[in-house]
Order: sequence, then structure tokens, then C-alpha cells
Amino acid sequence: MKILFKGGNVIDGTGAPAFKGDILVDGERIAAVGADISVPADKVVDCTGLTVAPGFIDAHSHNDFFYDYEDAEKYYAPFLRQGITTQVTGNCGFSPFGVAAGSKFKDKVGGGLFHAVKPGSFREFAERAAGKLFVNMIPLVGHGTTRISISGYDPTPLTEAQIAEEMKLVDEAMEGGAFGGSFGFMYEPGIYSKHDELVAFAKRIAKYDGILTVHPRACSKVALGYPLLSKPHIELALDEVVDIMKESGVRTEYSHLIFVGKTSWKSFDPMLAKLHRLNDEGCRIAYDNYSFTYGASVITVVLPPWYMALPEADRKKPFNMFKLKLMTNITKLALGLDFCDFTVAYISDDPAHKKHEGKTVSECAKEEGLSDFDMYIKLVDLSRGQGRLYLGKYYNDEIIDRLMTDSLSVFMTDAWVEAAGTQNGAAYQGFPYFLVRAREHNIPLESVINKMTGKTAERFSVKERGTLAAGNYADITVFDYAGVKVDPAVPDFTPQGIKHVYVNGVAAVKDGNYLTQRAGKLILKK
Repeated sequence: MKILFKGGNVIDGTGAPAFKGDILVDGERIAAVGADISVPADKVVDCTGLTVAPGFIDAHSHNDFFYDYEDAEKYYAPFLRQGITTQVTGNCGFSPFGVAAGSKFKDKVGGGLFHAVKPGSFREFAERAAGKLFVNMIPLVGHGTTRISISGYDPTPLTEAQIAEEMKLVDEAMEGGAFGGSFGFMYEPGIYSKHDELVAFAKRIAKYDGILTVHPRACSKVALGYPLLSKPHIELALDEVVDIMKESGVRTEYSHLIFVGKTSWKSFDPMLAKLHRLNDEGCRIAYDNYSFTYGASVITVVLPPWYMALPEADRKKPFNMFKLKLMTNITKLALGLDFCDFTVAYISDDPAHKKHEGKTVSECAKEEGLSDFDMYIKLVDLSRGQGRLYLGKYYNDEIIDRLMTDSLSVFMTDAWVEAAGTQNGAAYQGFPYFLVRAREHNIPLESVINKMTGKTAERFSVKERGTLAAGNYADITVFDYAGVKVDPAVPDFTPQGIKHVYVNGVAAVKDGNYLTQRAGKLILKK
């Protein structure tokens, strides 16, 4: 089938200036791009007054865990509605593949955040994904998953023999077509891994010229895992990533460069300067970032681990509560956060708890006549420590604007559709919000589209995607730039202005309406 996108403002994803022109699609590929294409077509899409761009590429996603759910479509439709056609998956150490057939720990794959229906090898993942994908996926193998396959959540350092077994799992994924691997230093079991294992994993990814994405050990001024008296922990975390990168020689993507809490914002300039200095020295390291100023977190984010480890009968003893309140207040002060920055996303499936969702801890406290601290502990207890929050002050608007214009950044959502509770706005509006920010702050649209498309494809070594060029796959997003609208106050708001979205030449959004399709492909590294 031939489709002609006619008379649009074409931004090809390379960063080149826009031009008025046409795109001819033949089947799943682009046949021609030009100023005036006049050939017979089965369908003509009138793009007058609209911007025609490559389909947006989400540089950091976890949507590889939902493709084989019975209700899979609901996890992907919001991303397609915002113009995203491709997602880099397997981040933060989590992938649904990289698991040995005989592993006793398959139930732990996903680290408690995600659930894999049938974890297994990369080959099995590729076979199961065929024909089921709503978006294209660029797969990474998660170090956390390969380590789970070997020893579950056991904190004991892996032996040389166990590391060798782990590397076989990496080999299977990389030889099968994975684009790289990922670390998740804040999560079990990645948090337990020693330097020798981490370097071995990184070197294995480098052997295949893959990319390594890293969720660092700290994204704030203070965090567990580093000495209290030191330079900001967020800067120590970057140092750790750089050490592994230099020792292994791996291309590195610093995942979701965020600065959680006002006290960490002072680290913005020195960290950005260091990243640029490393590139000037020939190191291959860059980063991705959000459009929202908040992100998802667990409800126990500021609780010391010893509290949840106590028997329930001991938690409310006066001394323990005094100690807990003191330590929680110190943590909040050190982070530059308060309970008014904690928005409740989910407590439990109990209908009585739904009233707390979408409100800050401070707002809940006011409604119930409790102190902020007592309300927070009540919510922790009601959820048995399993609730979710959205944590504010990841950035301020000035930091986002600077990251959007920095040469090392590309864009991502790091969001997924939750089965229950308040949603993460980035899963519904993340990329349109970048467009709104660009329009409001006069950031060149060609640069923004490049970071959403061609630059991301180049960074992850993805061929035939990310730019509007003859021979490339027909991933295309058409939008009304002046009419793009988001509503950050309503997380699951459907963005306006995204008119047409095509995945491999198949319409997923037409005239602003979502269409059911499974045209996505598992992209394999060539």
C-alpha cells in the first residue's frame, strides 16, 4: 500500500532545517522524501499546516514486561497517542529475558517492580514477541535479571564460576540481537554486585560494541551505599559509573539524569561539566532526561531500612518512633524534600484507600487531622510498605530547559501504565510536554525532534530508524505544533495535537483517534 503524506512541514530528524514537502510510503518503508512528490498513491494524508517528523523514540522504557499480558494494549496505547513509535527497553537492570532454563529464581525477575509472564532466554523472548508488539522495541539485557538467574536476591558476591555462567546469558542475548545491557545499582540484586562482576558485565557488552545504560547508585545529595561525610553522593555515583566505563571501554548511557531534592541541584553544573569534559577526552558517555519535574518512587523512599525490618509489634514503641521521626526528618532535610512533595499514587486495592490517591501526604494529613509524619507512617502501614509515590523536585523548570538544549541529552519517559492508582504523567504526556516546553521557551523544534528521533537512534546504533529518508522504516508522527496541549495536573490526560502516528507504515493514530494495531517489531542489532 502506498501512502502519500502531502504538504507538511517536514522535520527529518537529523537536525536539519524544516522544509515544506511530502513523504511517500510504500508498505513498511519510506519510498521517497521531497519538496513535491506527484505519484499515484492508495491514500493521501493531508498534512497542510502540520509538522511531519519521524516516529518518536523513547530512550528509556520498561514496556518489554507487558507485551504478552492479556490486556497488553492498555500499556501501549498511551505511548502511541503521544507519538512514540519505538522504545528502548530492558533498562535499570530489568529485562524479561537473560534467564537460564533451569533457574530456580524466575519468579524474582523484575525486581518486584515488574512481572514477566514467561521469563527465559533472548531467543524465547524474540519468538514470543513476534506479532504481538504495538510499538517497536530496542532490547537491552538487564544485569539484574542475569544475576537473579544465577542467585536470586542473595547478596553473596558471585564466584568466578558464577560470573562465567552469567556471561553466557549475556552472550546469548547479545548474539541474538540485543543492543546492549543495563545496570540498576539502586535495586536488588544489582545493589549487591561487586566491582569485578560489574566490570565483567560491562566488558561483555563492549565486546559486542553494545551500549550500557546505568541507573546510578544515587540521584540525590545523600543516599544509601556511600560514606556520609563525602562530596554529594549524586556526584560519587557518576564517579562510579565513569570508573566502570573507563575500565571496560563500554559506550555508556547515564540513565535519567535527575537531581532529586533541592540540595542536589547544586551538583547540576559540576556534573554536566564533567560529562562534557569526558566527551572531550574521547569517552563515550551521554544521558537521557524527563520532561516532568517528578518521578515514580516507592512509599518507603525516606524510611531507614531497619523500620520495615522490625516486627509490627515493635514499630510503634516510643523509642523506635522517636528514632524514626528523627532520622526521617534528617533525611528530608538532607534531600531538600518535604511531605508536600510526596504525592500518593497507590496504597492498596482496598476501596477505602483510594481517597488518598492523587493527594500529597500533607493534604492527606490535613484531611485526617494528623501531623505530616504520622500520616506518612499511617500510609506506609496501610500499604504494608508496598505503596507508590510520585516524588517531586526531580528538577526545576530551568534545569529541564538546560538539559533540553544540551548536546549530550536525548529524551525519555521511564514510565509505564499502572494497573491501579494514580498514573505517571510521562506515560501519557511525556513527549508532547517536551514539544510544549520547546514552544514556550523558543527552543528550536528541529533540535528537539532530533533528540526525540535521529539522535536517539544514532546513540543506540539503530539503523534505518529515526530519520525520514528513503529506505528507512515508515515510523512517522504528524502533529499540530501550535495545537499541542498537555495538562500536567491531570496525569492521564490525553495530549492534544498529535494527529497521525504510523508504525512501520501502519496507522496507529488517525486524525487524533487511536487505532488498534500490532505493527511493532522487535528490532535486532545488525
